[in-house]
Amino acid sequence: MYKSVSLEGQEPLRINFERQLKRIQRDVLRMGALVESSCNMARQALFEGDLEAPDQIIFQDKQIDRLYKQIEIDCVNLIALQSPVAQDLRLLSALMQLVRDLERIGDYAKNLGEVAVRLFPYPVSPYMGQVRLMFDRCRAMLAMSLVSLSNLDAASGLEVRDKDDAVDLDYETLYTLLTQQSDVPGVVEPIVLLVLLIRHLERMADHATNIGKRVAYIVTGQR
Repeated sequence: MYKSVSLEGQEPLRINFERQLKRIQRDVLRMGALVESSCNMARQALFEGDLEAPDQIIFQDKQIDRLYKQIEIDCVNLIALQSPVAQDLRLLSALMQLVRDLERIGDYAKNLGEVAVRLFPYPVSPYMGQVRLMFDRCRAMLAMSLVSLSNLDAASGLEVRDKDDAVDLDYETLYTLLTQQSDVPGVVEPIVLLVLLIRHLERMADHATNIGKRVAYIVTGQR
């Protein structure tokens, strides 16, 4: 006589899969919140002279990096062990790419904090108002991409891409203004730092655009 095996207390595989997937999604949103916080602190350092912020960004960046690595591992394990259906596989693969974009934005925020420290001793550039406007455009793009991720909203994800043109124009305008100055008095380091700053911002906007496009891909399956 065969003994029947009780399944009581064992979760169906699909329920367990969905639970793990939701945990990964929560971790991605938590990572996004940390990255957004780092960007806000970089803004404080650059435009409000908060020189304690860069150290906080460095500390927070380590948390971002740990989350990034853990999310990647969790996604790979879920794909390998649970054999997800096509839609779930699309979500997991897109999340793995998306967290890479978030990690890079976090790195740029850390770099901006370092630039703020090096710029601090110099007189404020006459172009700093335009740089601040460019920064705020990038910050709005990141916020929009994270909202689209939280809501899995394809339409708002693709709207982020439309905002990138303004940031590209800011970059081109400021780059021309900064690099075509003549008879620059004193050292050129502040100009070099500002060129580096706007380059970091332009790249941050590109990664925010990527996040929005990846959200749209998760929802629609179309690239």
